[in-house]
Formats: sequence, structure tokens, C-alpha cells
Amino acid sequence: MRGAVFHALTVNQFDVPLVWELMERAEWLRGLDREEARTRLQGKIVATLFYEPSTRTRLSFESAVLRLGGSVVGAENARESSSSKKGETLEDVFRVVGCYADAIVIRHHDQHELDRAARFSPVPIVNAGAGSGEHPTQALLDVYTMWRELGRIEHLTVAVMGDLKYGRTVHSLLRLLAKFPGVRVRLFHPAPLGLPDDLARELAASGLALERAPDLASAIRGADVVYQTRIQFERLGGEVDPNAASLYALTKDHLALLPDHARILHPLPRVGEIAPEVDDDVRAAYFRQVENGLYMRMALLDAMLGGERR
Repeated sequence: MRGAVFHALTVNQFDVPLVWELMERAEWLRGLDREEARTRLQGKIVATLFYEPSTRTRLSFESAVLRLGGSVVGAENARESSSSKKGETLEDVFRVVGCYADAIVIRHHDQHELDRAARFSPVPIVNAGAGSGEHPTQALLDVYTMWRELGRIEHLTVAVMGDLKYGRTVHSLLRLLAKFPGVRVRLFHPAPLGLPDDLARELAASGLALERAPDLASAIRGADVVYQTRIQFERLGGEVDPNAASLYALTKDHLALLPDHARILHPLPRVGEIAPEVDDDVRAAYFRQVENGLYMRMALLDAMLGGERR
């Protein structure tokens, strides 16, 4: 991952050996003494530019940099509070910020604009979520969580529920799962919020086994992983009745349909699609998933900027 500038813009850049390399690096960093970990990015500066709201992803990346001994500069609400408001292009933003920082972590509202502008950056760009396009580091931490919780990624049955049309976490996760053998995916979503047609064709061509479940019970019964997502009403134009969200909510009553080894994941934030009563069940892994995200993002930044493991 060193040498030429490496951008992490899409999970299509990550093959299975590289995913395993990052998971192994995440495990190694997790076991390091804090003082030793802080030597990895000593003297490095990472810029975080967030054009859309974020809590977990921004703090996760910034904490990852600080835990590795680097420094953070950044702009929150950059769509309104940066020179973007004056009409500056993203290409020029990358040219300028690349003079100040060793890498740029960005959340942007347009995947195509991000892809196009990244080639002008003199430093690595990490996509921290782009509109309704992709969220590659979320997918990396998702499969890392599956491996930590279940001991494998191959031959899992994964129920994916909620907003599959605008859910960038789902788009990246399914592309990544398609690289692992034997994965079967059950989809459950409001009728207007299915996978975008081009993505569905891409996944079918990749050989990923997809089926649409008629109801929530059918989706989760016997699944190894339930990947729940919120319906992104902020991206909708009245396509879904807000009251319909309750049809996709996971409650304590649904837990009897899951095997004891199953795990429930959610990229968060949740807004009612997982009942709080589920939190106490050992199969609820979404807060452990958050912690895993810290170490996976540490691993990616360390691979980009920190060099070989010692």
C-alpha cells in the first residue's frame, strides 16, 4: 500500500488478501502498548473534511490518528463553513489541503465528484462516506466485526434490512461480501428502497447470492448476521411513509428466530429500527462494531502512512 499515492475511495480497490492484511494489522495495533502505538504516525498530519454530518466516523478517524501519534486538522460542516461556500472546486480543495496534510479523510455529498477530484490530490484520500454512493471503511469494519464475532466471513448467511437504495454502507458491504466465497444475502426493504439497478446487476455478475425476503421474519430466521440500517428520510422525496419504518424494526420478540451464534450489526445511528431492549442480548454486536471501527481505521491509516509492522 506504499509507493504510489493510494486512495481508499471504493471497496472495489480492496481484494481479499488486502482485507485480511488490514484485519491482521488491526489486531496487531489493538494489542500494542499505547506508547508504542503513538510512534506509528508521529509527525504526520491528517486533514478531516466533512461536508455532511457525522459523529462516529469523524471521531473514529480523528481518534485513530491521535492514537497513532499523529495530528488532526479539519473542517466540520465544510459545505457551509469552508471555501466550498464560495464555489471552490473539490479538485482545488485537494490541491490546497494536500499542501498541509499527509492524508485527507473526507465525507462528501457526491461520490462522482469525489472520484473525479481525487486524482488531483498529492496525498492519499480516504472516502469517509459519499452521498448515497459508498462508505468503504464502514464495510471494512463490518467484515472485521463478522470475523471477530463469528470466526469467518466465508459461507455466512447475512440478512440486510432497511434502506438499500440510499444506504451507502450497504452498497459497500455487499460489494465486499461478494469477494468472499459462499456468502448468501437476504434483502428486506420497503418496495421503493431496493438496491439501485446498476448495483444489483453488478452484484449478480459477481456471483453474490441475493434473495428478497417477503417479511422480516423470513429475512432473519436462521441468519448468521443481521445487518440492520435506518431508512434515510433525509434523502427521500416522500417515497416511503414514515410510519412504515416500524415494519422493519427489530424487537426483542424477533430474537427467538436467530441462532445463538448469530450477531446483529448496525452502522448507526439508529432511530427506532432496533429496540433498546435488544441491546442486552449478547448477539447485539453494534457497539462492539463501533470499537472495531476505530482499530480498522487505525490499520488503514497505518498502512498508508505508518509503514511496515515492527
